[in-house]
Amino acid sequence: MATVVNMPRLSDTMEEGVVAKWLKKVGDKVEEGDILAEIETDKATMEFESFHEGTLLHIGVQEGETAPVDTLLAIIGEEGEDIAALLSGKTEAPKEEITAAPKSEETKEEITEKTTAKVATIPEGVQVITMPRLSDTMTDGTVASWLKKVGDPVEEGDILAEIETDKATMEFESFYEGTLLYIGVHEGETTPVDSLLAIIGPKGTDVSGIVSGNVTASSATTSEKTDEKKVEKEVEVSKSETSNSSSNASNGRIFASPLAKKIASDKGINLSDVNGSGENGRIVKKDVESFAPSAKSTETAQPQAEKKAGETPVVTQFAIAGEEKTSEVKNSQMRKAIAKSLGNSKFTSPDFSLNIEVDMDNAMASRNVINEIPNTKVSFNDMVVKACAMALQKHPQVNTSWTDENTKYHSHIHVGVAVAVEDGLLVPVIKHTNQLSLTQIGAAVRDLAGKARNKKITPAEMQGSTFTVSNLGMFGIESFTSIINQPNSAILSVGAIVEKPVVKNGQIVVGNTMKLTLTCDHRTVDGAVGAQFLQTLKTYIENPVTMLA
Repeated sequence: MATVVNMPRLSDTMEEGVVAKWLKKVGDKVEEGDILAEIETDKATMEFESFHEGTLLHIGVQEGETAPVDTLLAIIGEEGEDIAALLSGKTEAPKEEITAAPKSEETKEEITEKTTAKVATIPEGVQVITMPRLSDTMTDGTVASWLKKVGDPVEEGDILAEIETDKATMEFESFYEGTLLYIGVHEGETTPVDSLLAIIGPKGTDVSGIVSGNVTASSATTSEKTDEKKVEKEVEVSKSETSNSSSNASNGRIFASPLAKKIASDKGINLSDVNGSGENGRIVKKDVESFAPSAKSTETAQPQAEKKAGETPVVTQFAIAGEEKTSEVKNSQMRKAIAKSLGNSKFTSPDFSLNIEVDMDNAMASRNVINEIPNTKVSFNDMVVKACAMALQKHPQVNTSWTDENTKYHSHIHVGVAVAVEDGLLVPVIKHTNQLSLTQIGAAVRDLAGKARNKKITPAEMQGSTFTVSNLGMFGIESFTSIINQPNSAILSVGAIVEKPVVKNGQIVVGNTMKLTLTCDHRTVDGAVGAQFLQTLKTYIENPVTMLA
C-alpha cells in the first residue's frame, strides 16, 4: 500500500522547507534508510532519509520549491500502484466504519447510525498536538518537562514542553493559542512520533471524545482539510497547464515552463528567440540558461526616419546610455530565520554595550610558544573563547537567560562561536567549554566551523549556547557591536589586533592591542556586572598562563 511522505520538521524552529536536491527520481527503487532528498531548513541543508521501502511514485515538491512542514513531499509504494485517490485527497474509509453484514433484524442504515452515534467530532477551535519529529532520525520522544500545565492559557509561540530526542533536548513551542485542555504524555514518559501529546482549545471544552480516539474522519483538523484541498487544486492546475500548453503550442504561442519564463524575464531574454528542447518544443530552464543571443536578436531597431536613404538623422534630444536593472533573490530559509531571530532580539531586549582594550603582547608570545608544539594549533579566537568560559565561572550573572517569570542561571557553560557561511551566519556551540583545554577548544571550533560551511552541521550542534563570541578581527574590523543571540544574556564582539604606539612604564613604545565589546541584556546583566566581567576577561587574555593552570 502506498505511503505518503510529508515535509519533515528537521529543526525545532522549522516552519517550511526548500527541496535543495532530489537524490531519487520517480520510478526509482527506495530502500529504508536511502537518502531521498537534501532539504534546506532555517538552519542548514540536511539529508532526509526514507523510513519506507518501495518505488518512488510521486514527487510533490520540486527542486528549489518551498513547502510548509507536513505538506505532501512524495509518495512511495508498489510499482504501478494507483495513487490517484491519494493525490485527490480521497483515501479509504476508516476501519471503524467497516462493519459485518447486517443481521436480519437490523438494517445497514440502522447500524451506520449506531456507529456514528458512538463517534465524537472535534469541537470548533480545538487543536490536537502530536509528538513532533524534531530530528531527521527521531522515531519517538521523551517529555523532559512541561512548561505549561492543564488549565494554563497558551499563546502562539509559547514553549509548551522540553522534549528529548535522539540527538538533544529541545524546546517545543505552540503554534496555536487557547487553553491547555489535556496532556497525553507526562514528564519522563516516552511516546512515538505523531501520537497524542496535548490538546489546546477554548477553556472548558469537553475533549473526552478526542482522548478516547472516537473522532470521525469528517472532523479532521482544518489544516488537514486545507492540505487535501491544496493537493486537489495543484492536480487541477497541473492538468490545466498541460492542456493549455498544448493549445498554446498549436496556436503559435510561446510554450515554456514557469521557471524558464522567470529566468528569461530576469535576464531580459526574449523567449521567442529561444529554441526549446523539452517535450513538443517546450522551453525549459536549461534552454534559457544556455541561450546565447545572436547579433540579430540584440541589435536595436532604428527609427524609420533614420533608415531612409539620403537622409541625415537629426539629434533632437541627448540621453545617457545605460540600463536600469533590479534583480530579486529569494530569501533562503536561513536568512528568514536570521531576520526573525535577530529582529526579536533587537526589538525586545533592552541592551547596552561596554568597550575595553586589551594588551595582546603576552598573548602573541604565548601563542607562538604553544604552536611550536608538534600537531598543535591554537588561534587568538580560541584563547578568547577559553577566557570567556573562565570569566563566566566567576560571573554567573552573565551566564543566564531571561524569561517573563524568572531568570535562568546555567550551571553549565556552552559558548557559541559565530561562523560566516555562504547564506548568512551560523552559531555552532562548544559544549562545556570551561572544561576543555585550549587545544581541545581549537579542534572543536575548526570541526564545527567546517561542518557549518559544508552544510553538514546538525541542529543539535547549534543549540544550547549560554554565551556567544563573534570575531571579525580577521576582516580588519577594529571594533563593532553585535546583536545578542537570544536567549543568551550577552555576546562578545572581538576586533582585530592592531600594532600602535602605547604607553608602558611611562614610555611610548610599539604595542599590540585588541578591542572587545560586550553587549548585554539589561534585564539580567547590569552595567557594573558587565564591567567586572570584562575586567576578568582582560586579565585572562593578557596573562595566558592563568588559562593553562
